[in-house]
Amino acid sequence: MSDRRRNLFAVGKTAYVKRLENRAEGECILCAIADGESEIPQLDVARSDLFVITLNLYPYNPGHIMLFPARHVEDVRDYNDAEWSEFRRLEDAALDVLTEVYEPKGFNIGYNIGPASGASIPHLHLHIVPRYPNEVGVMDILSGSRVIVEDPNITRERLSDAFARRLG
Repeated sequence: MSDRRRNLFAVGKTAYVKRLENRAEGECILCAIADGESEIPQLDVARSDLFVITLNLYPYNPGHIMLFPARHVEDVRDYNDAEWSEFRRLEDAALDVLTEVYEPKGFNIGYNIGPASGASIPHLHLHIVPRYPNEVGVMDILSGSRVIVEDPNITRERLSDAFARRLG
């Protein structure tokens, strides 16, 4: 494990993205998370044989999660039938869990596929962001002036417990 990868979680978003851009060929942070590498903070809240659901390291809101395949896939069109089936089951469970735990009034859900989309990690991952009335705007988030009001350890505990109940 390189020092560069080990330190990805100890830096701010801008430095994090720069380090991702300069990572060694073949290093994938989501593959490291899926593999449970001990040097990488494990922020996952649920796992199946095919997918991982993890907190976003730099969340837009409490409960901001990412759902990604355990195998390295870069485009949603590369899912096989088993992955599509499991993905749909876990996406539905994620929406149910987030609704139960955070009571949002809406969600932003989406992929960034390819470098022109703003994707900083080529490993395919779906963002699910709970949304609420009277939030500050996206520009506050992107400028780094937004403050997330829940400790990620609390978020992880709350969501892990809820996913365990939902998924068994």
